[in-house]
Amino acid sequence: MALESLFAPDRVAVVGATESEGSVGRAVVRNLLDTFDGEVVPVNPNRESVFGLDCLDSVRDADADLVVVVVPPQAAVQVVREAGEAGVRDAVVITAGFGEAGTEGVARERELEAVAAEYEMNLVGPNSLGVVSTPKGLNATFGPRMAEPGNVSFMSQSGAFITAVLDWAADHDIGFNDVVSLGNKAVMDEADFVRAWGDDPETDVVLGYLEAIEDGASFIDTAREVTQETPVVVVKSGRTEAGAHAAASHTGAIAGSEAAYEAGLDQAGVIRADSVEELFDFGGILAGQSPPDTDGVAIVTNAGGPGVMATDAVGDSGLSLASFTSETHAALGEALPDMANVYNPVDVIGDARVDRFRAALDIVLSDPNVGCAVVLSCPTAVLTYEELADAIVEAHEESGVPMATVLMGGEATRGPARTLAAAGIPNYFDPSRAVGALDGLRRYREIRSREYEPPTEFDVDREPAREMLERAAARGQTRLGVEAMGLLDAYGIPTPDSEIVTGREDAVRAAHDIGEEVAMKVVSPDILHKSDIGGVKVGVPAGEAGDAYEDLVTRARNYQPDATLLGVQVQAMVDTDDAVETIVGANRDPQFGPLLLFGLGGIFVEVLEDTTVRVAPVSEPEAAAMLDDIDAAPLLRGARGRPAVDEAAVVETLQRLSQLVTDFPAILELDVNPLVARPEGAEAIDVRLTIDPEKL
Repeated sequence: MALESLFAPDRVAVVGATESEGSVGRAVVRNLLDTFDGEVVPVNPNRESVFGLDCLDSVRDADADLVVVVVPPQAAVQVVREAGEAGVRDAVVITAGFGEAGTEGVARERELEAVAAEYEMNLVGPNSLGVVSTPKGLNATFGPRMAEPGNVSFMSQSGAFITAVLDWAADHDIGFNDVVSLGNKAVMDEADFVRAWGDDPETDVVLGYLEAIEDGASFIDTAREVTQETPVVVVKSGRTEAGAHAAASHTGAIAGSEAAYEAGLDQAGVIRADSVEELFDFGGILAGQSPPDTDGVAIVTNAGGPGVMATDAVGDSGLSLASFTSETHAALGEALPDMANVYNPVDVIGDARVDRFRAALDIVLSDPNVGCAVVLSCPTAVLTYEELADAIVEAHEESGVPMATVLMGGEATRGPARTLAAAGIPNYFDPSRAVGALDGLRRYREIRSREYEPPTEFDVDREPAREMLERAAARGQTRLGVEAMGLLDAYGIPTPDSEIVTGREDAVRAAHDIGEEVAMKVVSPDILHKSDIGGVKVGVPAGEAGDAYEDLVTRARNYQPDATLLGVQVQAMVDTDDAVETIVGANRDPQFGPLLLFGLGGIFVEVLEDTTVRVAPVSEPEAAAMLDDIDAAPLLRGARGRPAVDEAAVVETLQRLSQLVTDFPAILELDVNPLVARPEGAEAIDVRLTIDPEKL
């Protein structure tokens, strides 16, 4: 999406321009006049001029590239329509009173969307602070200050957050290329700006504060492509347990909204920051330096305590303390005093001047096991931070090794920190932040090294699966149990031989057909946890299947007399001696669509909650990674002398289930629990799902 006129217009019309004190219209015009390298056209039929500029009666006469709308909400839609009729393709609607303002506001916002679609307009907002672009001096906001120039582009769903960030960033030597207040995202959303900034050579890093992602699938597709060249970092507010309400499946309870965001952002290649501070720590270092080639960190310090703190932080990160070569140890031994520590962390001791720091730095930065470095210093009488900053910059430029510094102190660090920032090297007071920033570089290296594969398209029987779901919907069923095992069969997911019977004699016949011993389960969409009521029997001899049938039916009737009872499933016994019981499932998230879940199953799923989630559809590498994610992964690989399970069979089952829930949006929740994973193969023993008949 081309956004040249949005961020680099030659002529901006402000509809609702005024000189009235305290008004948004005044603030927007004043901000533009103060910095904008272009023409400002005030539009207000009730005024002849604003700040000495002649006012136009209508935006139709403005000949503008960009229109900023600050009129009341009742008039805003018409203004946008007039702009579209005049050929304007970019608009920022600052006006509030739309989707956030009740039923009338929602209707008004839908009308705004329709107008923008009719005229193919790029529209930001409504309820937006505005947009900023420093190359053009564009400050089309009502915020109190302009951004400083830089190579970071920033989007936020909170306009107030932007005003605070711009004020804070100016004191921390952080500059911006573009800044966008997303507002209600009626037309343009986060995916649009990630795409645009990914194509922008002036944007080296994309940062975002997001409260929600409306179209998760679109965002993943866009960001997955962009992040191969441009890092994207977001902080997402609203960490909730939205999925922890009473749900019809384990998956519905476990794979809630927060899990969807975690999975979706990871699959999109987006780095998720845990705080605003971390957001800008990552943004600053990613904008200034390249990712390290290896994970080894060298620490050079003149103070033992901060060096130990940095070492602890490395242990808590995805980085590792670099193991120096013998040549490095020897060179450090020659360059440093006897009291110095030549092992990592390198302590040049408190009387070190700049030349000793520089000598140690040059030696460790040339070590092949060092991928990045942290330089720490406390103030001393023999060292000036100005000289040390210059030496660090020179060492960084000569070596190309990524660095972060910890020049501890107050006023004395400010000038040197600016020197370092100009070279792309961030400075912190806290050693853990320096290590954390470098870990952000490592995380981005791993994102860039991913090779995305499209999901496998298996040859499945969609029509029998569709007919099964439609029959259930025709009966008024929204919850299905083992009577839906045919869905798994249609999608090539192995299941044991089984039959649903509705009488004593049929139970005996089915049991003899299946094997010497069978498992038997009550089949009822109204009784979800069958084992809790004694509705499951295992190891039933075929000759006793009739008695078992009658006992199970009686238990079900006594537990819930009004339950719909479809019969009893007679199923082949599954050997679980060398097996691991797992769960595979799916849940449909409002933003990201179907989520795929995998974890330790059976009776442990609710107790241990050892599960992981991905947004479906998943590729084979993504499905395989799910097996690595759970804490019980060693159990799958044969822990404590047990045989390893057939991981390929589990991975294929995950992919086939992913295809099933992607093909049928009517499936809202689905559990296969347990999926018994054995040394050879995997079988789905039980299934439970919830459907929405209206989506069939």
